Amino acid sequence: MYNLKLESVAIGSLPHTNLNDAMSLVVDTFSNIPFWPQMVKLSKNEDMIIQFTEKMPSFFADKSFLDVEYDSFYEDLEELFIDYESVIAGDAENSLVDKYKISAEYSVAFGRFIEIIKTIRPKYAKGQIVGPFTLATTLVDKDGKCAIYDDTLKDIITKTLTLKALWQIKEIKSACEDTVPIIFIDEPSISQLGTSAFVTISENEVLCMLKTVSDAIKHAGAISAIHCCGKCDWKVPMMSGVNMINLDAYCYAQNLSIYYKEVQKFLENGGKIVWGVVPTLDKPALESAETEIIEECFYKAIKYLTNKGINEKLIIENSLISTSCGAGSLSVELAQKAFRLTKEVSDRLKERYNDI
Repeated sequence: MYNLKLESVAIGSLPHTNLNDAMSLVVDTFSNIPFWPQMVKLSKNEDMIIQFTEKMPSFFADKSFLDVEYDSFYEDLEELFIDYESVIAGDAENSLVDKYKISAEYSVAFGRFIEIIKTIRPKYAKGQIVGPFTLATTLVDKDGKCAIYDDTLKDIITKTLTLKALWQIKEIKSACEDTVPIIFIDEPSISQLGTSAFVTISENEVLCMLKTVSDAIKHAGAISAIHCCGKCDWKVPMMSGVNMINLDAYCYAQNLSIYYKEVQKFLENGGKIVWGVVPTLDKPALESAETEIIEECFYKAIKYLTNKGINEKLIIENSLISTSCGAGSLSVELAQKAFRLTKEVSDRLKERYNDI
């Protein structure tokens, strides 16, 4: 793995309606780790809940529920399961995973993202999927029950998302064999795990879903990451085997320090923390933010861990910088500011900690 110390990485969505402007911003601010943005203002298909449902048995865009009673459901289900097992076992032709691609109808930016990789040949490139727990707790069956409570639907979701991640990895590596893909699993709903909303869902059940996706990503030669922009039990992401965890460090850095023993072990095993110190979820804070303010937020965040006895050098060597969440709900101007701040803070921290 190349050195990732204090690199900047973006999270998910952008508010742009002009693709050229959006991709220029990606190249200008995240050339070391370019990413494909979810263009949420252009199409409802770019929403993270919809974007990864293409070719998923039981899902129809014109219905408000997952349908398991249509005529070809069991044929579609069998096809998915056979394809998944073939891909995971390595028995399939490389093109089989193309059946589960993210088409231009669901991501206008992905094709341009691949062209950027071919042109600049970065060491890393970032893709993403919605997390299986988040998707399974958002989609419902015809009775209004969350898919997480149905073993078949849960399995469909986990397998489909895994194939979507593997397709992205294949496309990135085809564009440049030396580029290491980083796939973020966006899991905002794990902040609700253990609450009254999902009291009957066990930690092991969620771990199994996350580990299935993460293991497949790593087995394919990529880096796996979990993003959660709320308070959560960070033991679960770290136990899932991901290489990186990404949190809203502007608001919830202290929450991570509750799990300092697990964090220390995670870092000692080569895990990375992506600190979301640029507040895209707090517009007034972003409007008033300057580079020095965000830099101080980072120092405060890591101090929560050093105060628990974790070595500062260990933290710094395994830290990256990001926005707290996607920028799709912001104005274009604020999204541009958020990206500029992320890059500037990353550059300043690299200079400060150059000798560590």
